[in-house]
Amino acid sequence: MEEELKCPVCGSLFREPIILPCSHNVCLPCARTIAVQTPESEQHLAAGGGGGDHADKLSLHSETDSGYGSYTPSLKSPNGVRVLPLVPAPPGAAAAPRGAGPASSSLTCPQCHRSASLDQRGLRGFQRNRLLEAIVQRYQQGRAAAAAAAKCQLCDRSPPEPAAVLCEQCEVLYCAACQLRCHPARGPFAKHRLAPPPAHPGAPGGGGDGGGGKGAGGGRKLPTCAEHDLENYSMYCVSCRSPVCYQCLEEGKHSKHDVKALGAMWKQHKAQLSQALNGVSDKAKEAKEFLVQLKNLLQQIQNGLDYEACLVAQCDALVDALTRQKAKLLTKVTKEREHKLKIVWDQINHCTLKLHQSTGLMEYCLEVIKENDPSGFLQISDALIKRVQVSQEQWVKGALEPKVSAEFDLTLDSEPLLQSIHQLDFIQMKFPVSVPPVPLLQLEKCCTRNNSVTLAWRMPPLSHNPVEGYILELDDGDGGQFREVYVGKETLCTIDGLHFNSTYNARVKAFNSSGIGPYSKTVILQTSDVAWFTFDPSSAHRDIVLSNDNQTATCNSYDDRVVLGTAAFSKGVHYWELHVDRYDNHPDPAFGIARINVVKDTMLGKDDKAWAMYVDNNRSWFMHCNSHTNRTEGGVSKGTTVGVLLDLNKHNLTFYINGQQQGPPAFENIEGVFMPALSLNRNVQVTLHTGLEVPQSVKQPKLPNN
Repeated sequence: MEEELKCPVCGSLFREPIILPCSHNVCLPCARTIAVQTPESEQHLAAGGGGGDHADKLSLHSETDSGYGSYTPSLKSPNGVRVLPLVPAPPGAAAAPRGAGPASSSLTCPQCHRSASLDQRGLRGFQRNRLLEAIVQRYQQGRAAAAAAAKCQLCDRSPPEPAAVLCEQCEVLYCAACQLRCHPARGPFAKHRLAPPPAHPGAPGGGGDGGGGKGAGGGRKLPTCAEHDLENYSMYCVSCRSPVCYQCLEEGKHSKHDVKALGAMWKQHKAQLSQALNGVSDKAKEAKEFLVQLKNLLQQIQNGLDYEACLVAQCDALVDALTRQKAKLLTKVTKEREHKLKIVWDQINHCTLKLHQSTGLMEYCLEVIKENDPSGFLQISDALIKRVQVSQEQWVKGALEPKVSAEFDLTLDSEPLLQSIHQLDFIQMKFPVSVPPVPLLQLEKCCTRNNSVTLAWRMPPLSHNPVEGYILELDDGDGGQFREVYVGKETLCTIDGLHFNSTYNARVKAFNSSGIGPYSKTVILQTSDVAWFTFDPSSAHRDIVLSNDNQTATCNSYDDRVVLGTAAFSKGVHYWELHVDRYDNHPDPAFGIARINVVKDTMLGKDDKAWAMYVDNNRSWFMHCNSHTNRTEGGVSKGTTVGVLLDLNKHNLTFYINGQQQGPPAFENIEGVFMPALSLNRNVQVTLHTGLEVPQSVKQPKLPNN
């Protein structure tokens, strides 16, 4: 948390911190140092007279009139922030009158570099961050107590002297005398960093229960308005994002702004900060677990020396011709191990830094939440919430995953003949010299629907071989040979138009520039026993009107219009029914099957792309290529159910009316791909029923009238 409590200019703990308009904080003494006065202010100074409060009003000169020409030396704080020095007034220049100098002075934030103009109040116009000041005070007290409790680890005295510094590299506590004697600031110790002794968990401000916060907050005087010294803050201006008093609302610049109760906004912002903090806390927990994983990975990679011993044993078993080649192979193994170690160490350092920053921010936010000063909290809550949200977003997807594996992807083949020894090298299972590994089928994402199957797959984790595409193969659903059904880069594929009530085997393999990898395991997929489908609005005539989730069909025209189903059949036995909901003026609806390119603006069966039964209120006929056959007594009316049985095993089509077979099998020797079809006009409304079992017992058919 200490980094959160340091001024970005001086690098020390905040002293009298003030809040800049950009929501960043800076020490009041540092603010006086980095403020700059514009040329207009200098002209006013030259014309004015009388002395002013120089420290608070910041009567500064610009670079152009400071006597240094166009160049002014710059300073850098311990944090690396560039600041302008305070330039003394030219000899003979008059002091600025009170209230005149700051009107044209400005202050640039050392963190975001946004400039803010100072009004006649100078730096007093910026609000004091009382909340941060109280947290710094508690932190200093806790650090002092912890420093007093820490003891030197190298003292010969009994008891040891209190520790004065901690070497972050040696991780040893030194008192002043032992530090001079055992850890001088020269030689190899010159680059070591000496820091104050760390706070122990029980010390105030060092991770304890923070009980002092309430006392500190309870003992402080209630803050008064910066504009009206006698008024306490009572409301919160949503537009300006700052606490205001009652008088500010009556006569000040906030009179027309949107204001809310101070306590309500305090609770709301506390809840937002707590919610955002929970997200960062979860990520910090994952980061700690990830560090443990990385350290275990580091240990496994370091144990890769066992692989080196095996390599030496292989090489020593060969003749003298292998000696020179052995050294080359060992060098490659060492480089591989060093490469992996470097990557893991980089990940450890990066993750440790991010975790340290997140932990410091969390501790600081927890201290802020403990405060009971609503106005002080609301002064910094917006900026703090944004920082916590940004901190959470830095843990992007993949940030907590190892970049390398502990396995060494090196294999030595010692089988070649003696004349091949000088060309002996590693067979590396890494890109770009080898084919992709076996894809893994994701069974939880593989599924079937009607006569369609969907398959999904992925590559194994920690696989470094590039993949240019995949080849998906499917058999014929009857135990036949596999055939390619998809080639591409996607890892999800749906195949339509398969046979119903069939079992398909599927497998996939990957390929790249080096060749085609091995097949995955075979997955078995079973299509539906019966077909579930609806009328197809995309292929229907424009006069057809569909409703009831595309299961009910009507027509806007007195002429016959055709609509198809969404299923296509090429194998098996299928049965569906059509219920006549409305039947007026004795029309001739037609029921049957058709090709997808059937004519849509005439009765079904008029062309060679459809096979149908058309029926009126007394009798029915079969029709194909505009040929009428097998007239059969018995028609339809409102409430009639027409059944269609398509048997592609026997290659025939049979019709039923109210469960009784209508005439003989209508058509025989039909082959190919067929879709359910219907033609009707505006006098008929029909509802489709699918997913039905094939009728097992059929009544005797009616005899046709020749």
